[in-house]
Amino acid sequence: MDIVYILIGLTLLVVGGEFLVRSSVALSFKMNISRMVIGLTVVSFATSAPELLVSLQAALDGFSDISLGNIMGSNIANIGLVLGVTAMISPIAVDRDFYKFNWPVMMAFSFALFFFLLNGEDIDRLEGGALVLGLILYLLFLIMRSRKVKEEVVEEVDDSLKGTSWFKIIIWLIIGGAALYGGSELLVNGSVSLARDLGVSERVISVTMIAIGTSIPELAASVIAALKKEKALSFGNLIGSNIFNIASVLGITSLIQPIVMQSQEVLSKDIYWMIAFSFILVPLAFIPKKFLFSRIKGAVILAGYAVFLYITIFR
Repeated sequence: MDIVYILIGLTLLVVGGEFLVRSSVALSFKMNISRMVIGLTVVSFATSAPELLVSLQAALDGFSDISLGNIMGSNIANIGLVLGVTAMISPIAVDRDFYKFNWPVMMAFSFALFFFLLNGEDIDRLEGGALVLGLILYLLFLIMRSRKVKEEVVEEVDDSLKGTSWFKIIIWLIIGGAALYGGSELLVNGSVSLARDLGVSERVISVTMIAIGTSIPELAASVIAALKKEKALSFGNLIGSNIFNIASVLGITSLIQPIVMQSQEVLSKDIYWMIAFSFILVPLAFIPKKFLFSRIKGAVILAGYAVFLYITIFR
């Protein structure tokens, strides 16, 4: 039953996230917010809502390792699983903005998280506020850059939502909010129960099973696009997702409920894996062929993810 609860919880999170994105975009159009700002802020925050609800629910219930494991595992899965599988199907072009701007920002937030956990083994409200402030500065800079370079506008904004009625927006918001809340409850409770049944820590379940579950929608969309020979995956979107996971999810969660690290493995293992997967992107982007993430590179990083799963689960 625990696995059933987890699967139902993940399904509700996916459904709730989709309804929240659609309602948020439609509401933003009603408020005459520009398409560019919607793409860079509203969509990004809404797509991080499932992770935020899971992390917040876990922190409030006293399972902080699920909060940390969920984010670190998701960041690792975004690179090792999503990028690895997609690149093996269709090579991905790497834009220069990736290593000049997005990658350094992701590394800065990753090291900030490492420092906060090293300094007291928690993320308190002051540190959470620093993460949120850093995210706001990042978004402001992103918006200013996008005004100069129009093609950087995020493509996920659906213009057909402009004519959505207020009634639909409210219904979508209610469905999205209810699904996210129910999904986070089932996922956290099911994960804790499953971990106890299997004799492993909540951290192991969150950094593997939950992280993979929350990455499946992005993986599915990227694989379908790659098979259709469409634009499979944007490095900018991938890095942006990892930045939002740390800055908005952990930042906002710790503002509401400080996150206290419970397992030493979070600091001695998981965060090193997250930083390593993030760091390796630049060497892979340049060697041997510049600005192309080939099938071989995809296989290498996917193999690295398999090693991570094996060590985390069985060692």
